[in-house]
Amino acid sequence: MAQNPFYVYALKDPRERPAKAFYIGKGTGNRAWEHQTVEDDSEKGQVIKAIHESGHSVLHTVITDNLNEEQALKIEAELIAAFGIRSRGGLLTNRVQPNPETISKKVRVNIPEGCYEKAQMGLGILKSAVMELAKANPEGIKNSDAAKYLGLQSDYGGGSKDYLTYSLLGLLMKEGRVERTEKRRHVAKSE
Repeated sequence: MAQNPFYVYALKDPRERPAKAFYIGKGTGNRAWEHQTVEDDSEKGQVIKAIHESGHSVLHTVITDNLNEEQALKIEAELIAAFGIRSRGGLLTNRVQPNPETISKKVRVNIPEGCYEKAQMGLGILKSAVMELAKANPEGIKNSDAAKYLGLQSDYGGGSKDYLTYSLLGLLMKEGRVERTEKRRHVAKSE
């Protein structure tokens, strides 16, 4: 059965009872968890910082998954409209309220049949190789180690030549198979 990679998620504030959504988004892969790794001065970033400073973690809820991009955009827009954005008296820190009428114009990628499945098979093999490398090095591995020793570095001249292995390690951390130490090394968790 074909899978669609998109999902719609909510970021929730655990300091409130019940925890209330403060951001609605759509994405693929680790998107829902990426917000916590890059702090910015946006209203959303300020809420995340305040949650962390209070000793809590942002709650992530995947509302629905297995969506194509157009479905995810429409559900995201409907939820943002329902909750409202703070700049207009609503609950959410989202900067804009999407217009559901214009969504089909935003979807520009045609995904050939079987393309997603092939990518997921390849991803499974890559994650397996990174796990083997991490298990063989109990002191942990760095992102650059995985890129260098598994031949996964890009020849791109900029600073993003190790992003593929960074993404793989991020997926493995999300799955609970790898954890990051204080020394910025990634250690395989015992299964």
